[in-house]
Order: sequence, then C-alpha cells, then structure tokens
Amino acid sequence: MSLDKIKQPIAAELDIFEVRFREAMKSHVPLLDKITWYIVQRKGKQVRPMLVLLSARLFAPIQEATYTAASMVELLHTATLVHDDVVDDSNERRGFFSINALWKNKIAVLVGDYLLSQGLLLSVKTQQFTMLELVSRAVKEMAEGELMQMEKARRMDIKESVYFEIIRQKTASLIAAACCAGAISTAPNDDEIRQRMWLFGEKTGMAFQIRDDLFDFGDDDVGKPLGIDIKEKKMTLPLIYALQKADKPQRRRIINLVKNESHKPEKVAEVIQFVRESGGLEYARGAMYQYRQEAFDLLDACPDGPARQSLRDLLVFVTDRKR
Repeated sequence: MSLDKIKQPIAAELDIFEVRFREAMKSHVPLLDKITWYIVQRKGKQVRPMLVLLSARLFAPIQEATYTAASMVELLHTATLVHDDVVDDSNERRGFFSINALWKNKIAVLVGDYLLSQGLLLSVKTQQFTMLELVSRAVKEMAEGELMQMEKARRMDIKESVYFEIIRQKTASLIAAACCAGAISTAPNDDEIRQRMWLFGEKTGMAFQIRDDLFDFGDDDVGKPLGIDIKEKKMTLPLIYALQKADKPQRRRIINLVKNESHKPEKVAEVIQFVRESGGLEYARGAMYQYRQEAFDLLDACPDGPARQSLRDLLVFVTDRKR
C-alpha cells in the first residue's frame, strides 16, 4: 500500500494544509525565514497531518478548524525534532543536515522555541482552546518521556511497564493528540468520539515506536543493523525481553557491554546477536501487532468509508514499513 493511495480521500485538503503550514511558519526575521524554508523543503512523510485530516474526515467534511489542528500538530512536532537533534547532538535528519549542524545549537534551540510558540499561538488566535489543551498536554508528556528515558539509561533497570510508559509519553501522546484534534474539529461535542480517537492514536503511536525500535536490530530485511539505540544506552523492548530471559551472568555481561563498551562496533554487534538469539525481535513484533489490533478494533467502531479505510491502511503502512 503506497502513501499516495492512502492520501487519496484527503489529497486536496493536504495541499491546502501545506499552504497553511508554510504561512504559519513565516517570520519577519530573514534568518528565521531562511531556516523555516529549509525545514519545509525537507518535510517527511507527513504522517501526523494525515492522521489529523483523516480523523476529521471520518465524521464530517473537513473544516477550517481541521487545518488549524493539522498545522498546530506539525509545528509542534517539527519543534520537537529540532530540539531532539540538539539533545542527541545529531548532524542529520531524514538524510539532510540538521538545523544544529548548519546553524549551530543556539540558533536551533531558538528556532524550536519559535515553532513551538507559533503552534500554541495558532490555537489562541483561532480560539481553539480544546485543541490547545490537547496538544500542550502531548508536548508536556513528550518532555517527561524523554527525561524518564534518560534517567533510566543511566541505571539500566528498566522494566517492560516503564518502557511502555516512556513510549506512550514520548511518541504516542502526540499521535493521540493528532487523531483527537482532527476528530473534534468536525465532531466537537462528542466526548465518546474524543476519547476513542485519543486511544486510537495512542495505540497507533505505541505500535509505530516499537516498529522504530525493531529497526535498530536489523529487523526482517531492512539491511545492516544500526545499533544506534544501544550506543545511546536506550533500553528498548527487544533488549528488555532478552535480558529478562537471560541468566544472571549473561545479564550482567550484556548490561556491562551496553553501559561501558557500546562505543565499540564489535560489542554492539554482540548485543544485537544476543537479542536476536533470545527471541527479542519476535516478542516485540508480537507486542506491536497487539497494539495495532487494538487500534483496528477502536477504528471499527467509527463510521465506514474511505477515511476509515485510509486510516487502517496507514496503520498497516507504519507497522510494516522497511525504514
């Protein structure tokens, strides 16, 4: 299933969104305009705006409020990506130089702040206060999730329940906000729809992040394992499961490798091999498909039509993607 086919029910609306999004990023400061133009030219798959528009289209024709919701979500998502690259000291984003690589950390932080404030101001200007609450809650949870992950990386004592809470906050919360904001833009007075679409987005986000974590171990036929999460001492589900299954000496040895020797490629390869042989990838895939099925079940209670089918196809796309 291609993204172009998934976009079909909202293709015209996505074009309108892109214009609105560019407008929302504009500034009278030339340097800022230059940087935001660079960001727009290198946009990703636009999964989150698609989720907003499709979630809105599920219940009624897309409204002006829907474009506000999509722009808000994408502005805040872009802000977090810019800040993440500074935090991770990353020089690349989607195969291009990151903002901090080209303009240094100080400017990148300020650009992220600008995008964040523009997203929040957009909701205030249009008096979309429920959306403001939803998206602000998501940004708060993203920060909490990242900080919790950093704390646990130092201690290497993470349990499955903590891992799921981290990814619920750092990834699933914004996807939940995207789906929920889209739905309330066309069905503003239905609390049941609001709760269902938040949960649908949350389950989708959980499955999305587990798929991302699997890439680090060269899941399926995606090519050479990267081991980036291991180098950054991030405890992801495949590794957590493998450590739970290991005996004490093996567990101590693997934890020591991750803690103290993850800068050595041969040691990272050893950890990857350990996870693969312990059934960690199969276990994580099972968890991912469980979240996907729960999202399908929530979606099945929504009105049938092209938007529902596209949301279903998008969920399959993000969990079956090869990169």
